Amino acid sequence: MKNELHMLANVGFWQTMSFIVTTRNGRICVIDGGRREDAQHLLDYLRAVSGSQKPHVDAWFLTHAHDDHIDAFVEIMENRSDECSVGAVYYCFPSIQYFETYEKGSAPTLRDFYALMPRIGGIAHTVSTGDVYRLGDATFEVLQTCDDTVTEDVVNNSSTVLRLTQHGKTLLFLGDAGEAAGARLLARYGEGLKSDICQMAHHGQDGVARDVYEAIRPETALWCAPAWLWDNDLKGTGFDTSIFLTVRVREWMAEIGTKAHLVAKDGDQVLAL
Repeated sequence: MKNELHMLANVGFWQTMSFIVTTRNGRICVIDGGRREDAQHLLDYLRAVSGSQKPHVDAWFLTHAHDDHIDAFVEIMENRSDECSVGAVYYCFPSIQYFETYEKGSAPTLRDFYALMPRIGGIAHTVSTGDVYRLGDATFEVLQTCDDTVTEDVVNNSSTVLRLTQHGKTLLFLGDAGEAAGARLLARYGEGLKSDICQMAHHGQDGVARDVYEAIRPETALWCAPAWLWDNDLKGTGFDTSIFLTVRVREWMAEIGTKAHLVAKDGDQVLAL
């Protein structure tokens, strides 16, 4: 294997987030994984990069408990756990009560995850800000975890923010962090957020504010966005005719100076690290 980042495209119509990190010394890490319908594609991809019919994932990081991020993991652990092995699962989710109070519609996703604990309890680890995990050539640092004093856009703002350093390159995973999470991140790190590569928050729309991206100043942006979201054209009525902010964020990144853009609409993609 090589030091690479693999960004997997969504299988269905709706957006997902699914990344695989490989190292030259044979380690495999997954970040999120997508929806239940993405599980087959994820397993097939893991078989391809590992060269094994039963791939081993050394570390599986889950950013937050929305179905387009963690349901592929839940599906695999519930129904297909014989098709891969997992060394460790890392997460930091608020309580079900918090979800029930502020975003009730997302509570079933979190319940499904916690229902896995009898099966995954031995490998499941709650992360904290400042934690560092070294896996072969890859080093993951937890820059931020959930804050249960936030009462707006609560699940997105509970996103764990990770920075990967591999072979001298830095890659920031923002998950679906919203403005509140972005403001906390900027207040804590400021210009220390500078990274070579950035996964665009909330699929590139309505995530962190512009000043966060100005601090990151990435050379490469990763957009987990299908074509309709990339062009803000949900109903086929034309470019930038829907409610999403992707086009505005694209303009921000051009003004900030980001040159390279990998977009899920173009299919699975590989980036050398």
